[in-house]
This record gives sequence, C-alpha cells and structure tokens, in this order.
Amino acid sequence: MRGDQRQAVRWLRHVLVVMLVLGITGCAQVRKMMYKTTGDVMFMFAEEVQVPYMLTTDDVDMNCGMSRSLTPLLMSFGEVTAAPDKLGVMVYSSAGICAEARAREENLRYLRAIKAQDANEAEDALAAQKRWHVVAAKRNFVAYKHLVSAFGEPGGECPALDNEFDQLIYLMGLLSGLQALNNEIASTTAIGVPKNVAAKAERASSCLDDNRWWGAPMALKATIWAMLPGATPKGEDPWLRLENAAKKGERARVRLAHVFWALAAYSQGKTDLVKDIIRRHAKEKQKHMAKPQYRFVDELATQILMALSDEMWTEATGHRTPIGAFGTFWDDQKAAPAETINLDDLL
Repeated sequence: MRGDQRQAVRWLRHVLVVMLVLGITGCAQVRKMMYKTTGDVMFMFAEEVQVPYMLTTDDVDMNCGMSRSLTPLLMSFGEVTAAPDKLGVMVYSSAGICAEARAREENLRYLRAIKAQDANEAEDALAAQKRWHVVAAKRNFVAYKHLVSAFGEPGGECPALDNEFDQLIYLMGLLSGLQALNNEIASTTAIGVPKNVAAKAERASSCLDDNRWWGAPMALKATIWAMLPGATPKGEDPWLRLENAAKKGERARVRLAHVFWALAAYSQGKTDLVKDIIRRHAKEKQKHMAKPQYRFVDELATQILMALSDEMWTEATGHRTPIGAFGTFWDDQKAAPAETINLDDLL
C-alpha cells in the first residue's frame, strides 16, 4: 500500500474513533436530558396530583407501602435534577409513620409478655420495639433535614410559604423533627438528632396560620410546653391551648389536634384525660365525616389514638381494643338496664 493510502487509512481510523467517542458522549447527554425531564415530570405530578389524591384517601397502611416502595425511586432523580426536598419531607415522614406503627405493635407484644410473665418474650419484644424506633428516628430525621434544605433552619425568620403545598410540607417537616427526637429517646440509641429541635419546632410553628391548619400549629406548640419543664411562657396554659386547638380541629373536621392533646396528657400520666380525648374523638368521627380534602390526616389521627387505646387496653386486660369498642374502656360503667313492668301486675 502506498504511503498516501496508508495515511488516508490512518485518518479514517481517527475520524471513526472521534465519531464513536462523540456518539457515546452524545448518547450519555441525551440520556441525562431524558432522565432530568422524567424526574421533573414525576416531581410535578407528585406535587400536583399524587399528594393531593393521597390526602383524600383513608388507607394509612397502603400509604405506608407506597412510601416505602416509591421513596428510593423518587429521590434517585435528585441525582440528575434539582433535589426534591419538599417531596423528601413527605415521603420520609410517611415512612417514619410506618416504622412507628411497627414499634407500637412490638410494644403491645411486650405488654402481653409482661402480663403473662414471659421474660424471654418480653425482652425480645422490647429489643424489636427499640430497633423500629431507630428506623423511625432515622426516617423522620431525614425528613427534617429535607425541610431544612427546602426552607432553611426552622426557628428563625419565617420562610416564604407561597402556597398550600409548601405550608403543609412545612408543618409535616416540623412534626418529623419532633418525632425524630422522640423516636431517638425511645430507642435509647443516639443517631444525631439535635436536642434543640423541639425548641426550633415550637418557634417555627408560629409561621403557620393556626386557623387554616386545623389548630395543629398551636397544638404542636402547646404540646412542647406541656412536655418540657420550664418551656411554658409566662401567662400561658398549655392545657387550655390544647383544648382550644382540638375545638378548631373539630370545626374543620380534621382532628389532628386530638393527637397532640392525648400524647401530652399521656406523657404526664393524665390517664383519665387521655380516655376522655379518645372518647371525644370517637364521637366526633361518628357525628361528622372528615373533610374530604384531608381525609388521610384525620384517619391518621384516628389510627394514632387507636394505638394509644390499644396500649391502655392491653395493659389492663391483656388484649387490644375490641372491634367496635374504640372510644370505650374496660372499666366503663355499664348502663343500668331499663326498669321493666310486668303488665300482669297492673291487671
């Protein structure tokens, strides 16, 4: 082969190599653009369609399955587009709720074992309960960190909460931070949740319209006052605030404030008050359907109060709340039978 032919062949090889490299690079860029577009569409769909739809449902367990299965997929798109911090608050807080439910079930197993004097079963249940609290603490803390990324550190100047979705996410993020701390304490395992997260959540709750959000912001604030020694401002009564918040939730037919009130009472050993709150919630549910737009939040409140009821029933009787008995308790006074009259005596 002549020299000029060999040189032409070499040039052709170089051209082919360059074209191949450009082709591969171009394909990678096209794929990245496709992934980014897909992620942006999914985030938009989740915010505008999926989340509002989920809030109208009342199947808490199904939402648990959805949050556990879809969270890795949704959050992975943060590698090719802007991090979905607001959705991160939503899905990780939902996943935290799932883990807390598992911890509560293990607590019931522990209480039954204690009542049966089965030391091995009790020890196993307690260990399992603490493990699930670790999982819940981690998930809730991730949700809180997404809140910080989206809106800045809570407790200082109020962020711009431009729409209803942002306000809901902010409320959920504050609750997640508070729950992360509670879960960490219950697990007896340090995972790094800042101890001042409760104080930050208490201050940041003032950034939300209490009337718009069913009394939940004030209920959150008053719960912290009731549970933390020295946290109540001068002239404030946390229990009066909690009752007033509950009334707002009842009027709005989103009774989340009942949960704060009951948990605060439970933490202070006010068993009779806890029972009264659960009775009140059960009666409200019977009389007034939940607001359709936030049916899920109302049902979640019911599930948490049912868990409290189950714990109290199990401690007293060895079993959870009987079917159809939510709002009643083992030691309730039975109604006296109506007086009967023998008609033969009147003849």
